[in-house]
Amino acid sequence: MKKKFVTNLALLIFLNLLIKPFWVFGIDRTVQNVVGEQQYGLYFALFNFSLILNILLDIGITNYNNRNIAQNNQLLSKHLSNIVVLKFLLGIFYLIISVAIAFLWGYNIEQMKLLFVLAFNQFLLSFILYLRSNISGLHFFKTDSLMSVLDRSLMIIICSVLLWGNVTKTPFKIEWFIYAQTASYTITAIVAFLIVLSKAEYIKLKFNWKFLTIILRQSFPYALLVLLMSFYTRFDGVLLERLLTDGGKQAGIYAQAFRILDAASMFSLLFAGLLLPMFAKMIKQKQAVNQLTQLSFSLIIIPSIIVSISSFFYRKEIMALLYHNHVEISSTIFGVLMFAYVFVSTSYIFGTLLTANGSMKRLNTLAAFGVVINLTLNFILIPKYKALGSAIANLSTQSFIAISQILISKKIFKFKINLKLITTIIIYVAGIFILGQITKDLPYNWIFSLSIMIVLSAIFAFGIKLFNIKDIYQIIKYED
Repeated sequence: MKKKFVTNLALLIFLNLLIKPFWVFGIDRTVQNVVGEQQYGLYFALFNFSLILNILLDIGITNYNNRNIAQNNQLLSKHLSNIVVLKFLLGIFYLIISVAIAFLWGYNIEQMKLLFVLAFNQFLLSFILYLRSNISGLHFFKTDSLMSVLDRSLMIIICSVLLWGNVTKTPFKIEWFIYAQTASYTITAIVAFLIVLSKAEYIKLKFNWKFLTIILRQSFPYALLVLLMSFYTRFDGVLLERLLTDGGKQAGIYAQAFRILDAASMFSLLFAGLLLPMFAKMIKQKQAVNQLTQLSFSLIIIPSIIVSISSFFYRKEIMALLYHNHVEISSTIFGVLMFAYVFVSTSYIFGTLLTANGSMKRLNTLAAFGVVINLTLNFILIPKYKALGSAIANLSTQSFIAISQILISKKIFKFKINLKLITTIIIYVAGIFILGQITKDLPYNWIFSLSIMIVLSAIFAFGIKLFNIKDIYQIIKYED
């Protein structure tokens, strides 16, 4: 299983490194600069609003289905026939509720129009993720890897034509960005459905209330977890836009920094996508998960630490390179937010392990505490510190969640405390801070200095044996 994890992770990271950095820094950043922070801030707030209610589209079905299909491949056709119908019914319900809440909250007609399209995009994305949960649940990881970049690849093509193709004299509008997502998600959903259809023995679309009730009851804990996580990870943008007189501007400034954290988190999310079906199958077969857990944690923690600390030291230079306005304040927010990346990455390992184990009560209790902490800090800090207050709230919440998940995993799986690993990580973090200070003072172009820091940080990880390339080679070559 470790060999399958390493080889498929390598493919997944390779494909995403080809596509997603250009999407984030080439397309998304350009759109932010072209439309301005006010318009993008509105989009960011509406997008987060649609994302928070996204749970109504899924009710935990995707995570439940991924775990269930990984453990019971033979159920694909039966579940697919019923869940596809359920997904469309949930889509209609989600659209109605989203529009109703937005109306009650005071959004105007233009904002409501944008929100409706964004909500439809969320339905398409949710349907794609459900279909992909079947593909990865069957352990067709290479196919799932290709599907993970198809939507972004199509968006890059469409947005590139609109931004630089001189196909229109009208300045780029935020609406075009949203419609490009709609087209890309539609094509991807069709392709994903055809792939899953080819793997199923049959599909007979039907509404079986008894079966769907069972599915909803079993998936509800997963739904609750996603809802709670959405609140403590996404509600900050909505609160900024609603609580402050210059809320749209502050949400836009926050979005400049948050977008990079979000992009980095995409790569950490790749680990979770691979690990959930693997952990689920291993737990069902009563195999030990400690080695795979430590391997995946070691692989994710090194780049996370490097990215977080290097982003902190070069925060002003990075934001000045990417954006035109509000560089000073957004760089401060960026520096705070990127420290949260270490905890986000850690959570993708241990949170996924607990999900695969079905420890939903503990995860939901923990997430509920996370929501309380996040909302409390946001309401206290936003009026005084504005967007920076949300960044502090985000970091505080993510650190609490990640550390708690480690402690819960240790208790459930009887993990031994690895003092050597903990000590090595502490030494590594201290060493990277020293490297950051040294390279920052070098009389070179900042990009060259940053590159030196990253290379030396990677070498340092090998030097103190935090990461052992020989172990990875042995896994790939010899493990069955």
